[in-house]
Amino acid sequence: MLIIGIAGGTGSGKTTVVHQIMNELPEAEVGIIAQDSYYKQTHDLSYEDRSHINFDHPRAIDFELLVAHLKELKAGNTIDQPVYSFVQHNRTDDIVVTHPRKVMIVEGILILTNPELRNLFDIKIFVHADSDERLIRRMKRDIAERGRDMNEVLNRYQSTLKPMHEQFIEPSKAFADIIIPNDKFNTVAIDVVRAVINQRIL
Repeated sequence: MLIIGIAGGTGSGKTTVVHQIMNELPEAEVGIIAQDSYYKQTHDLSYEDRSHINFDHPRAIDFELLVAHLKELKAGNTIDQPVYSFVQHNRTDDIVVTHPRKVMIVEGILILTNPELRNLFDIKIFVHADSDERLIRRMKRDIAERGRDMNEVLNRYQSTLKPMHEQFIEPSKAFADIIIPNDKFNTVAIDVVRAVINQRIL
């Protein structure tokens, strides 16, 4: 199994890069694990308390479960990937049954900050995008998909997103094997990644 970690700031275009990589690979041979599914359970907290959690800090992620699940997949076992609700700020009771594949892609803003998880990746990718561009994308997504208003998005950006990006996410770029600029010039980097994948799964 080839395990690829794709990191980068919020709104950097990680999902786009994932799709670009997957486009030319057989669908049955590629699986995805989203870091966002592994936010810690907070059933003991009220909605108001949950809404004040700093979701951009590594301690918000259940890295222990994520590492365990990745090891299970690598051993050829199926896992029950959790499902997280950004509207409720909590895990749901649903699961996604995830089968091992030749290539597993792990995607998330903080995945390169955890040494144990990082060591499981065969290829580490960081998607870089301009901070203004990332803010605009984040605002559009959170308002359209997550029920937020503009003031809430801007307040969270200033109070947690920006400082956490500078403290944890941007420095994790140093661990990346490949840094992809998320613009029209990223085609060479994507082709390199695809070539490495194809070489490993043939």
